[in-house]
Amino acid sequence: MTAISFEFYPPKTDEQRSQLDRAAAKLKDYGPEYVSCTFGAGGSTLSYTSETVRHLNQHHGFDAAPHLSCVGGTRQEIRELLKLYRAIGWRR
Repeated sequence: MTAISFEFYPPKTDEQRSQLDRAAAKLKDYGPEYVSCTFGAGGSTLSYTSETVRHLNQHHGFDAAPHLSCVGGTRQEIRELLKLYRAIGWRR
């Protein structure tokens, strides 16, 4: 069997959050090995990515992985984000 994964964009509005939940519920039936959440062009969704990954894991039961880019954030912001990911236990 071929493993599959799905990539989500972090929602910024309540409607987008609802759309994410609807899509995640439907895609769960395909049994993905994991899902990921993009970081956004130029780091535009820096603060939304970790929230989305946590939501996909806690509310939908996915093994979820955050994308990480060093564009759009300071070294300190990236460092803090890595500390957060490590503390949560994300290793993917």
